Amino acid sequence: MSKTVGFIIAVCLLMGFEGCAQNGKDNSGTKQTEYRRISADEAKKMLDANPKAILVDVRTEGEYKDGHIKGAILLPLADIQAKAAEVLPDKNALILVYCRSGQRATSAANQLIAMGYTNVYNMGGIINWNYSTEKG
Repeated sequence: MSKTVGFIIAVCLLMGFEGCAQNGKDNSGTKQTEYRRISADEAKKMLDANPKAILVDVRTEGEYKDGHIKGAILLPLADIQAKAAEVLPDKNALILVYCRSGQRATSAANQLIAMGYTNVYNMGGIINWNYSTEKG
């Protein structure tokens, strides 16, 4: 009995994380309907390879001013619904979101996907960023 319960829990956990590991398309070839979680190192490679990628900091203005990744635009989590269309007009653009530790970035990525954005990556938190940052 306990092996069966353990197996069911393991299957449920795997199913719950499946959406975060999508490669941007489902089996039918349609665009991504869930964000993809990537590491800071993967994000750095993507940003270096694609100068049109949009890096979005979803922390507060004060946190942003204390230090942010160079090139990041500020779009606080609290403003996603009201300002995303203005700040991120291209719903097919490559968008990478981050916060301090990853929780707000996850929420922001989910909101953007729900709003119709199709190419959203969650790189977690700036605390995992081992590259240069800037203030201001």
